Amino acid sequence: MNILALDLGTSSVRGLVLDGDTQPLPGALARRKVDLAIGDDGTGTLSGPDYLASLVECLDELADAGHLHDVGLVAVSAQWHSVLPLDRAGAPMGPVVTWLDTRPAPVGGTAGPADPDGFHQRTGCWWHRSYWSMRLPWLREQSGSPIARFVGLPEYVLGELLDSAPMSISQASGTGLLDLRTLRWDEEALTLAGARAQDLPSLGELNWHGRLRADLAGRWPQLAQARWSPPVGDGGASNVGSGCVDPSRAAVTVGTSAAVRLMQRIPAGDPMPRLPERLWRYRVDHDHVVTGAAYACGGNLFAWADRELRLPRGAELDAALALVPTGGGRPADPRFGGDRAPGLAPAGSGELRGLSFSTTSVDILAGLMQGLCDLVTEDLAVLESTIDKPVGVVLGGGAVAASVWWRQAFAAALAPRPVSHQRNPEIGATGAALVALGRFGDAIGLADIGRTDELVLPTTAGRSHPQYPS
Repeated sequence: MNILALDLGTSSVRGLVLDGDTQPLPGALARRKVDLAIGDDGTGTLSGPDYLASLVECLDELADAGHLHDVGLVAVSAQWHSVLPLDRAGAPMGPVVTWLDTRPAPVGGTAGPADPDGFHQRTGCWWHRSYWSMRLPWLREQSGSPIARFVGLPEYVLGELLDSAPMSISQASGTGLLDLRTLRWDEEALTLAGARAQDLPSLGELNWHGRLRADLAGRWPQLAQARWSPPVGDGGASNVGSGCVDPSRAAVTVGTSAAVRLMQRIPAGDPMPRLPERLWRYRVDHDHVVTGAAYACGGNLFAWADRELRLPRGAELDAALALVPTGGGRPADPRFGGDRAPGLAPAGSGELRGLSFSTTSVDILAGLMQGLCDLVTEDLAVLESTIDKPVGVVLGGGAVAASVWWRQAFAAALAPRPVSHQRNPEIGATGAALVALGRFGDAIGLADIGRTDELVLPTTAGRSHPQYPS
């Protein structure tokens, strides 16, 4: 049996076919770029119908090439925190508000949770613009018409393809409305959101699997009998794909954005370890959680620098970066997109300092990369305090897979911890497949882990990369 793994990302939609051991089949990858609307006011949105059309194109491409043969399972990794308002007919009433959007703000005289720490411990989240407890009232205020209900991007997309599309426990945990222990909507969070359970997607049952809608079986007959697994939040899927499935190893993932996360097995109903004030906690599934911190900057730093600074290309860029000492570059605050929870810095908080007439575009890029390393290092120390011992680190994601210099900068910043990297850039899709198969114990053995402590000279610079994948 083969597995179709879908990655519903922020900058792209991807579909790839894996064999039974979650190894990619040659050439079985389809990808479409996503158009994000980004503004200085903190806007970070995308079109739901256009996103769905891109996914359909990926499925058509894989089907036309014969890659969907023998697919018996569909696994989905999907971005957390997105929200889309729908009318009574189920049609979108505006764009999808993604994790990148920093505009939501408290409405009226809402004071927030009665006990902020208790709220944080139950939901793993804060009353913050990143979560539905603040986003839903804000969207209602912004809307010119009554909103019937709210869904996330995965529920909207899969709702158009499957016979049913409840919200997975993993996706629900990213809304900030779920009690992580009971796996029910938190009553105080619903009150803050001004929402009733019927305004939200139904929660998926433990053994839910979806099926392709009958009217679409003619378009993709190879998927007519395939089981569709509950979508896994992209951060949780990336941990599994990186082989970081227990508290001994933390995953540092750099795709469009970035995060540092530690995964633990905590079945529903079991007590939760105390959550530090500055960290979040979400669910991977009914039995596992990830704890960590996230950043609105990552591979998008390179995308900005590549667009605006006339960087060298390919091997020439690798060679130029190799001449910048680890920890070098110009001092920079990489928070171009503002803070993710619990921070409150708005979009446009990035800074570049120490510029002179000898400063090069590569110096600036290196400074931005180093700035993210420093943010991660600080939060990893807090994460380690929850288990009272240092951890090993596995770097993953398209951005670090493509940059030798960035991997070395992370290794230096995170020392003396052992640091390795996952060579497979599709860790989210691979991780979602492992979750769908229930093969958490195999994640370490199947991960393509490499050393990060080797010195790479300009003459042995890595392969060409016209654009960092994300």
